Amino acid sequence: MANGQILVEKLDSVSNLGFLKRYKALPDYIVDNLNQNFQIRKYQKEAIARFIYYKTDYPDKTHPIHLLFNMATGSGKTLLMASNILYLFQLGYRNFIFIVNSTTIIKKTKANFLEKSSPKYLFEEKIVFNDNEVLIQEVDNFEGVNQENINILFTTIQGLHSRVWNPQENSITFEDFKDKKIVFLSDEAHHINALTKNISKMSKTEREESTSWEKTINKVFQSNTNNVMLEYTATIDLSNNDIREKYENKIIYQYTLKEFREDKFSKDVQIIQSDLDLMDRVLQSVLLSQYKRKVAEKYQIHLKPVILIKSHKTIAQSEQAEQQFNDMIKNLKVIDLKNIEKSNKNGIIKKAFSFFKNNKITYSNLVREIKFDFSQEKCISINSKSDSEEKQIKVNTLEADHNEVRVIFTVNMLNEGWDVLNLFDIVRLYETRDVKHGKAGNTTISEAQLIGRGARYYPFVNEESQDRFKRKYDEDINNELRVLEELHYHSLNDSRYISEIKAELVRSGIAPSEENRKQITVSIKDKIKKTKFWKNGILFVNEREENNRQSVKSMKDIISETLFQHRLKVGITTETSVFEDTKKDDPTNSKSEIKSKTIKMNSIEKHINRKALDRNNFYMFSNLVKYFPNLKSIEEFITSEKYLGEVEIEIYGLKSQLQALNNHDKYKIALKTFNELSDKIKMNTTDFIGTKEFKGYKLNKKISDIKTSDILIGGDDKKFGVAMSSEKTPEELRFNLKTADWYLQDENYGTAEEKYLILFIHHAMDDLKKKYKDIYLLRNERDFKIYRFSDGKAIEPDFALFLTEKKTGKPLSFQLFIEPKGQHLIKHDEWKEGFLKEIEDNFEIIHLFDADNYRIIGLPFYNEMTTKQECKKVFNTKLSISNG
Repeated sequence: MANGQILVEKLDSVSNLGFLKRYKALPDYIVDNLNQNFQIRKYQKEAIARFIYYKTDYPDKTHPIHLLFNMATGSGKTLLMASNILYLFQLGYRNFIFIVNSTTIIKKTKANFLEKSSPKYLFEEKIVFNDNEVLIQEVDNFEGVNQENINILFTTIQGLHSRVWNPQENSITFEDFKDKKIVFLSDEAHHINALTKNISKMSKTEREESTSWEKTINKVFQSNTNNVMLEYTATIDLSNNDIREKYENKIIYQYTLKEFREDKFSKDVQIIQSDLDLMDRVLQSVLLSQYKRKVAEKYQIHLKPVILIKSHKTIAQSEQAEQQFNDMIKNLKVIDLKNIEKSNKNGIIKKAFSFFKNNKITYSNLVREIKFDFSQEKCISINSKSDSEEKQIKVNTLEADHNEVRVIFTVNMLNEGWDVLNLFDIVRLYETRDVKHGKAGNTTISEAQLIGRGARYYPFVNEESQDRFKRKYDEDINNELRVLEELHYHSLNDSRYISEIKAELVRSGIAPSEENRKQITVSIKDKIKKTKFWKNGILFVNEREENNRQSVKSMKDIISETLFQHRLKVGITTETSVFEDTKKDDPTNSKSEIKSKTIKMNSIEKHINRKALDRNNFYMFSNLVKYFPNLKSIEEFITSEKYLGEVEIEIYGLKSQLQALNNHDKYKIALKTFNELSDKIKMNTTDFIGTKEFKGYKLNKKISDIKTSDILIGGDDKKFGVAMSSEKTPEELRFNLKTADWYLQDENYGTAEEKYLILFIHHAMDDLKKKYKDIYLLRNERDFKIYRFSDGKAIEPDFALFLTEKKTGKPLSFQLFIEPKGQHLIKHDEWKEGFLKEIEDNFEIIHLFDADNYRIIGLPFYNEMTTKQECKKVFNTKLSISNG
C-alpha cells in the first residue's frame, strides 16, 4: 500500500492540506433538496466532500466503488445517506437498495425517506433537479421503474437473500442486477460482515447463514462495475484482522463518539449510584425526570423527558417491573417523596428538591403531577419483534407533540436502530456483572451502547444566539438549564460495576476519562468587591435584534450589483490546432458576429416572467415578503421599476437573435436570471443584525462573582485547565493573580495565549498607571456577548480591559475588548477580528448623559508568536502610551 497508509489516513492528509475546500462548498442540488429544518454539520460536510472527491478525482479508486462511513451513533448518518443519494442521482443513478438488519429498522427508515409528514423526513417537500420535480418511489424491483425518479427498494439482509434465491412475482431477481447500475446503502453495516469474521469461531448454523447472506450481497454488488456500495456504521471491529484487512481501503471517513462528545453534540453522561431499594431507585429517576420537565417549562422549552427501565434477561422480569412501577405510582404519597429527599443530602436530587421549593411546587402538587404524568397509559413495554406497529411507532416518535409516553420498559429490543433525543434517564434493574480478565462482556458493552443512544443531545435554545444542537453550559454547570444537557444512568452502588461501566464508556468515547475531566471555580476577589469600580462600574455591550428589513423598498436596497449575463446558443463551431496556438472559427458563424444587448427584466412579458418565477419556490409571495416587507403583490415585484425594473440582463448572441428574441429564449433567460437572483438575495440578507447602540450595565449585575465550570483537559494546549499560579504551569507563564490588584478574578485556567496576554498587560502596567486609574482586566467567563453589526453573529470576547484617564478636565473611560487566539484559529476566526476592529468607528452609547466620556475599542487578535506586535502597536496608539 502506497506510503503504508490506509484510505482514511490518505483522505485525512488531503483534507488537512486544504485540498477538499472546493468540495466542501456543497452543490445546491444537495443543500436545497434536503429538509431545511436539518442543519448540515461541519463533520457531515466533510464526509460528503470526501465522497464527492473520491468519486470524481481520487486517483486510486477501485470499481465497483465500495466505501464505509464509520460515524458515531447519533451523528446523523441518515442525513448523510440522503445527501449521497442526491449526489448520485445527479450522476445518473436512479436505483437504490437500502439494506438493514431488521424489519423494525426498515419501518423507521421508510418514515425518514418516504413520509413527508414525518418530523424526521430527510428531504424538502419538493425535490427539484434542473427545474423538474423528482419523486422518491418505493419499489419491489427495478423493472419498468420511472427513470426520472429516485427508486428505493427497502429490504433486510436476509430478505434480499431470500428474494433473489426464491423469486416470486414482482420480486427482485439476479437478472435485475445484470444491466443496471445500482447503489447499495447498508445501515448498521457491521451486520453484513459475518463471513469476514473468523469462521472457526462460528456455530454451524451461523456459518451456513452468514456465508449465504454475505455471498449473496457480494454477488449482486459485483455484477456491475458501475455499482456503488456505501456502508454506514458506528460499530466496526477493526481489532478483527479479517475485518480490518477488508476495510482498510474502504473506510472513507471516521467520526468517533469521542469527537462527537468533544464537539458538544451529545449529552453529558452522569452515573447515579445508590443503595436504595429497586423501586426507590426508580422513583428517584421519576423525580429527576419531572425536575427536568419543570426546568424546561420554566424557560418555555418544549420537552417531555423519557425514562427507560431496563431488565436483564427475561420478558417476565420486565413485565414484573412494569407492574411494580404502576402500583408504586398509583399509591404514591408525600412521605415517599420526603424519604427520597432525606436519602440525598447533596447532588442532583437535592438540586431537584431545592428547585421545587424555590418555584413553589409543593409535595402534594408534585405527587398529583407524577400520578398524572406517569400513569399506566403513559408507559409502554417493548420486548418482542412482534410488538404491535402502534408500539413501534410510539417508541420511534417519542419527541412528537401527540406522544405522551414517559416510561419505556424493555430487555434488549432498543439496543440498535433507535433514534431518540428526549431519553434523559436509564434505570438498571439488575446487579449482574460480566467483566472477565479486565475485559467488558456483552452485557456491559450493550449497556454502554444504550447509554450512547440516550446521550443524543436534545436541541434547545434559551438565547437566540445559541447553537440549538450543542451543549451550552459546560462552563456554567450550576446553570439551571445544565440538567437538560445530562443523561442520568441509575445503578446500584456497586463500586466494581461502576468502575467497569465507566471504563467502557471512556473506551467507547461516550464519556471522558476522570483524569481528563476537571471542575474549576473562579471568583471575583473579595478586595475587588469592595472597590468603587465593582460597585459602580459599567460594562457596555450591544444587542442582537431581528432584521425587520423595513428599510428595504427596492431591489438595490439588498443587492448593489443587479446586472446579470446570459449567453444564447448560437451554434458556433471552433477548431483548435494541436501544434499552433490558434483557433479557427466556422466562417459562417464568426465570433466577431457575437453582439450584446441589455434589457430590464421587467421588460420581459409578464406571463413569461410569471411562468419562470413559478419554477422557483423562493418566489412564493409568503417568502418574498420576508426579504421585501413593503412588497404588495407578486405583480408589483414583476412589473415595478423598484424591483425587477432594477434588474438588468446583458444578453450575448447573434445580431439576428438579439433583434428578434423569441418566447422560448426569453423564458430561458428569465429562468436562469431568477435562479441567480434568488441566490444573491439570500446571500445578501441576514435574519439578524447587531445594534450599533451599546447599553451600559452595572458590572456587578452582569458579571457572576463566582463561576464553576466542568472542563476537559488533555488536549493540544497543555496549559488549558491549569491554574496560572500552579507549579505545573511553565515558569515563563506562571503568575500569582491573587497579588494583582488589577485582575478581577482570583485565578486563570485559560489557554497559553490567555496567560501570555495577562503577562503582556502586567508588563504594561507601569506605563498604564502613569496616565490611567481604575485599571482592571476582566476575563469573560461566558457572562456577556457582543454581536457583529452585519448579521448579529455572537462573539464572547475573552477579556475586557477598563481604564479611566487621570489628569483631564473631562476624563475619558476606555473599555477594550481583547481576544487572545491560538495560531490554528486565527484564520478560522478572522470574522471576529474584523468585527472587533469595526467597533471603535461605529459604536453609539445610549441611555447615559455623559456618553461622550466613553470609548469602546476592539483590538486585533493577540498571539504571542505571530500577532503580538500588531496588537501591541494598536494598544499603545489607542491608549497613548509608550510601553516599549
